[in-house]
Amino acid sequence: MTMVGRESESAAVLALTSGVLILTGEPGAGKSTLLGLAADRHQGRVLRMTGSESEANLTFAGLYQLLRPVLAETARLPVRQRSALLGAMGLGDDFGGGGSGQTEPGDAHLGEAEPDGARLGQTEPGDAHLGQAEPDGADARRGGPPDRLLLGVALLTLLSDLARQSPVLVVADDLQWIDAGSLELLAFAARRIGDEPLAVLAGARDRAGEGARGGATAPFSGFPLLTLDPLDATAAGLLLDRQPYPPTGSRRLRILDQAAGNPLALIELARANGACGADSPDSADGELLPPTDRLMRVFAADLEALPEATRQALLLVAADDRAVAGRVEALAPAEAAGLLRITGGGRDGWRARFRHPLIRSAIYHSAPLAARRQAHRDLATLLGAEPDRRAWHLAAAAEGPDEEIAAALEESAARARERGGYTAATTALERAAELSPGRRDRARRLVAAAGAAVSTGQPHWVRRLAAQAAALTDDPELSAEASLRVGQVLTLSTEHDTAMSLLLRAAEDPKLRRVALSSAAVAGFYAGDEEYRRAVRARAHDDPWTLAVTDPTAHRSQRVAAIPALVERADGDPARLISLGAMAWLLDETALAVRIFDDALHRWRLGGSLPIGLGCSAGWSYLDHGRWAQARTAAVNTNSAGAGLPHLDAAARSLEAAALALTGRTEEARSAGSAALSLVDPHRSRAVAVRARWALGMAAVADGDHVGAYEQFRLLFTADGDPVHYACSYPGVAELAAAAVRTGHGAEAAAIVERTAERLADDPSPRMRILIHRARALLEPSRAEPHFTAALAEPAGGQWPFERAQILLDHAEWLRRRHRITEARHQLNTALETFRRLGAPSWIDRTQAELRAAGVESAPADPDALTSLSPQQQHIIRLAAQGLSNREIGERLFLSPRTVGSHLYRSFPKLGVTARSQLRDLIEASGRS
Repeated sequence: MTMVGRESESAAVLALTSGVLILTGEPGAGKSTLLGLAADRHQGRVLRMTGSESEANLTFAGLYQLLRPVLAETARLPVRQRSALLGAMGLGDDFGGGGSGQTEPGDAHLGEAEPDGARLGQTEPGDAHLGQAEPDGADARRGGPPDRLLLGVALLTLLSDLARQSPVLVVADDLQWIDAGSLELLAFAARRIGDEPLAVLAGARDRAGEGARGGATAPFSGFPLLTLDPLDATAAGLLLDRQPYPPTGSRRLRILDQAAGNPLALIELARANGACGADSPDSADGELLPPTDRLMRVFAADLEALPEATRQALLLVAADDRAVAGRVEALAPAEAAGLLRITGGGRDGWRARFRHPLIRSAIYHSAPLAARRQAHRDLATLLGAEPDRRAWHLAAAAEGPDEEIAAALEESAARARERGGYTAATTALERAAELSPGRRDRARRLVAAAGAAVSTGQPHWVRRLAAQAAALTDDPELSAEASLRVGQVLTLSTEHDTAMSLLLRAAEDPKLRRVALSSAAVAGFYAGDEEYRRAVRARAHDDPWTLAVTDPTAHRSQRVAAIPALVERADGDPARLISLGAMAWLLDETALAVRIFDDALHRWRLGGSLPIGLGCSAGWSYLDHGRWAQARTAAVNTNSAGAGLPHLDAAARSLEAAALALTGRTEEARSAGSAALSLVDPHRSRAVAVRARWALGMAAVADGDHVGAYEQFRLLFTADGDPVHYACSYPGVAELAAAAVRTGHGAEAAAIVERTAERLADDPSPRMRILIHRARALLEPSRAEPHFTAALAEPAGGQWPFERAQILLDHAEWLRRRHRITEARHQLNTALETFRRLGAPSWIDRTQAELRAAGVESAPADPDALTSLSPQQQHIIRLAAQGLSNREIGERLFLSPRTVGSHLYRSFPKLGVTARSQLRDLIEASGRS
């Protein structure tokens, strides 16, 4: 039976068998009832997670609640995933016995076998970007917080394994009160559900009702939403008629008016009306208040009929819904009245589930403040073995500043950070500051809270904490650190000017100078502002990383030569290695950058360390190196973080647009590129804007729209021919020339090319030498051959396979027009092989047309079978050819093993193979590495 007025919504939740659906609406709209309906009707396993205000700050409390019924199943996970998952929930590796990864039964048809020995190096770019941690920055080694990506993969793998046994429905209620760590992991897994019978159905209040945690459900942004609007007049009337004591007359009209279509309000007000007597002239009509107050009063009025012992027990479970033990009998009258339901028991303990959060709020707030504080003190006394929960109850009971409680919260925050619970750590430190008797301790804890909040990616939170600290102290060290923290988080926003100002201010503190200037260099890179770039360089002294980021063209060879020593000094620290990978990429040492990123990301996952500052530089390195599937995966993963930072979202979209354009999905590329530009001010976020325009230009090239291509590439340079961005503009110079010769703008493009060559004359990178040669060859056909020859002879040219194939194609066109057909055919065949390997359909078509013009009359072969696969499938095939198992591939690409197996199953017929053992030969034959 469906709910009154919710027929279409009921059908939607009952039809959900795979994927994600989020129900939103005001309290009382019917979200929990719909979730219960779906759970009751589900024909498989149901796992539940319900948010609780008392546990919102306890890291991974929701994860434990979700997985408690299936903890034994973790034994099937790979050892590292199982260890991380159990450790996050505070359980030892020996929980439930051993447990190691097992070969998946479903992989047998693909010839799957789990390899022995160490796992291969991580090649997935994940969420890394131009890191703002300097090469000699803070330690990020084993023993740090658990790697959220590893935890996410572990959760995804576990849920996927369960779905193999029977369909799985994950029901998550009250997202706004689920702890941030659990919420992020569930969102991670939810974004990667393939076609398996696995569904996530969640309920969340409208953001206006989320209170202080208004951004708490951000990880679930972007999922399909189903908003429960107020019931219309007909449905509201029908719902009232189904109540035990349907109101009539003026009372009915008043209830309909004040309930405003809220189902819970309708039911509760009708119940209140019936309780006071339908025929009584002293009914509660006159006492009805605006919705929130009225409902609070209704729920509080229900308490009056309960025994005193029940009301006392209710206050305790309202303060902590796990405080049920020893109070089951006292709570029985409340359960009989429908206020709550007692669940659990056994080794996991009892738990109170209130019919609606407003009931819990009404119970709690109906008690006097003194009684509420006493309840928290009583609970704290019982929780000596649980220091985190005890600390929070002590804090709630505090009547004023208390250093002992503040210290306990600070210790709780430290434990939360060790487990990667940055939101919980920030909240604990903020409350500790409120309870600190001394102004300096208060300011110190607020600054520490701001530091933890940087990792949550919430600029407003960091700013507020830093401002509160600044108002409490004139201590220059604390003020400098507060500026540093705000500057760091704003680096990932669009407020680069403000970030730069704050970071340069923080750099005045000798203890913070290095990390502040490192972060300022990143902000300057994103902004592309000359004044700020010079300001950072003037303070950088001899720091090679900061100097390279602020000007990768000056003393380039010297900076490149320094990288091996810097890598050695990094001593395997993944955060520092990621920064060095970004440095190598900026210096056009693309192959070296890819090797460093591969190593850094592999170590990152093994060590459980999360570098501060995430984004896309690894993805751009993979794109330049011809690993387009990995580049797009990097964009998707960065975009799926859900941080609410426009700059970060724009960076991800520009990278995705580039990968889409090169692989021929030009409509999607234009959509992504335009979205990137809409998220930032192109004049203040020049790095992202230039990259987005490059992607839009390549989409136009792929479509044969030379006018559109020229318009986009011309915007990479100013009217005077200077680069819009000191590093990102230059790689577009050859494409500008190619579009110019086809649109009659050769003279203008030639001036920009020569201006670029002059600027880079002192120490150009091999890549820029190649691109300038290509541009000159296209712009000066009569003197083109020496330029083509020089470009193709560059020893380092293999680092950029797509650009090299373009030069081969351009040279072949030039040769054919001079009737040097035999030479042209050789160049064309070589270019075609590369374009097919990369999966560049527009360039494949253009090369095949040139071959036909060169007299190759045979029907062109179909594109390499690999190019018929999606970028993700190509990446999976390549990893499978290396001998990786489905689990290992899934861990790298953030997919479930089931999804990996599905992709392999679909790809094998297209490739003409029947076993994994054939993939290596197929890859080698195609020239794909």
